[in-house]
Amino acid sequence: MGRILIFLMLCSSFSAYSQELNCNVVINAEQTGNSNLPIFKTLEKQIFEFVNTTKWTSKEFTTQERIECSIYINVTDYAGDVFNATIQVQSSRPVYGSSYTTSVHNVNDKDFTFRYLEFQNMVYNPNSFESNLISVLAFHIYMILGIDADTFSLNGGDAYFKQAQNIVNYSQGENTKGWKSSDGTQSRYVLIDNMLSQTFEDYRKVMYQYHINGLDIMHENQKEAKSNIAEALISLQAMNRVRPNSFILRTFFDAKADEIQDIFSAGPNVEITKLMDVLNNIAPMYSSQWRNIKY
Repeated sequence: MGRILIFLMLCSSFSAYSQELNCNVVINAEQTGNSNLPIFKTLEKQIFEFVNTTKWTSKEFTTQERIECSIYINVTDYAGDVFNATIQVQSSRPVYGSSYTTSVHNVNDKDFTFRYLEFQNMVYNPNSFESNLISVLAFHIYMILGIDADTFSLNGGDAYFKQAQNIVNYSQGENTKGWKSSDGTQSRYVLIDNMLSQTFEDYRKVMYQYHINGLDIMHENQKEAKSNIAEALISLQAMNRVRPNSFILRTFFDAKADEIQDIFSAGPNVEITKLMDVLNNIAPMYSSQWRNIKY
């Protein structure tokens, strides 16, 4: 009997911990005109297994702690083993004291060309280039991990962002777009450069304050939470003055604009006249959401 109990306890201890991500993967190949080809379903399954079974960190995550995220790959062209695509990556995190989950990351990577043979092995090596498919997926996974960590601890995502930067560095020697400073203003290079630059350190402070001192205390004191969120958002103005229309700020509002509208359209009133001026100044592309705020 004692041995059975010990066995059950060991099984419980092993099953209590799991991989870091709970990631939904979708491959859309409609634009190729051959969306029913088996290779696309095989690719979708292999990426799903690669993302959700690879151990990306040394931390132990319980099943409840796994990060909810999604990867949507839109294949626009396919010839032989060469795929041209875009990749949309999103992630969310739970809000303390509620059943609500908040979007924390939303980026559309338009420079995604890769080679893939059906059933080829997908293995991640943290220190060397394996393929552009592996590098792009790994880069975005470490961005997910870093941003999630930043929402729980100030600059908590440093180690993950540095690994994302490492992936950029060792992938630059390949003849694929998105890894170099010359590859436009919305590349993977620019995204991680922004994230680790002192110029944009306020962004990471806002991610922490918005969630820990804002959303996570909403169940206790809505008015204080809303005031703290407003204060955090207003602080983005200084960063925007230095680098207006930055890529990192666009990804923030891509993830948060609808939520910000909802937060300041309900519940106890707080003073947001200055906030409205700031939002219209730093994120005018979301003016329709800002107009819908009732205050």
